[in-house]
Amino acid sequence: MSSSASKPRSHAGAADHDAVGHADDKADSRAVAGAAAFSKFIAVLQLIADAPTPPNVAKLSAASGYPRPTVHRIVAALQAEGLIVASGSANTFDLGPRLINLASHSWERSDLRLAAVDALMALRDFTSETIHLAVPSQGEMVYIEKLESPHAVRMASRIGTRVSLTSSSVGKAYLATLSVAEREALLKNAPLERFTEHTLTDLDAVRRELDATAQRGYAEDREENEVSICCYGAAIRGPDGRAAGCVSISMPTFRRRDDVQATYIEPLLAACRTIAARLGPASGR
Repeated sequence: MSSSASKPRSHAGAADHDAVGHADDKADSRAVAGAAAFSKFIAVLQLIADAPTPPNVAKLSAASGYPRPTVHRIVAALQAEGLIVASGSANTFDLGPRLINLASHSWERSDLRLAAVDALMALRDFTSETIHLAVPSQGEMVYIEKLESPHAVRMASRIGTRVSLTSSSVGKAYLATLSVAEREALLKNAPLERFTEHTLTDLDAVRRELDATAQRGYAEDREENEVSICCYGAAIRGPDGRAAGCVSISMPTFRRRDDVQATYIEPLLAACRTIAARLGPASGR
């Protein structure tokens, strides 16, 4: 009697377990679907941010590989949230005020940016050239601060611009601080895209350049990202030698002074040391 009575309870327990399992599976499926949708939104938003001119739906569809109806829905949702805005009369889109506001809060609260701002201003005033502060982000470097040169001819960049690890001075400076294993892991996925005739696209040549960068303590961009623009970059190193970020000086080649060491390199390295000191013991972590 007790044995036969126990069987229904056993089956019921199994049924309950199966029901919970199916519910969990459905929840997991919804979570995965939500993550996939979010990734599409971020991909379209990134394409708009990276575009040299505001793109339309057709260009976003071609660049993302998503169908136009999907891009239309994503664009409409991003507009509704104020993350993008219509730009011009050609149905093109640009970053919206809400996104820019969120980004500005992030930059303003950055310990690195706050620690660096005075030294960056002093460096800009001393060199009269454009100064960038950059941090590594998803296999690239992103500018989180830019101080413009007072000269009329300047570098075409902005806060939020992403640059290559292997061709920019800030990217090379960052890579040169890493262990061989860490560096190789990043180089393995580096696209080595050619931006100018001077860009290094051979991996062995890049490795030699990084070894030279590590030895001399600063990096050079010899018109590798933009024609007629040269840059010097250095890392802000913590006590453990790791980089909290990198600083660069950028200028047109025609304006570069002959005494590079005294005019650019020594002030650049001094600025990086000052910033590292202001960050304190945790700056490289």
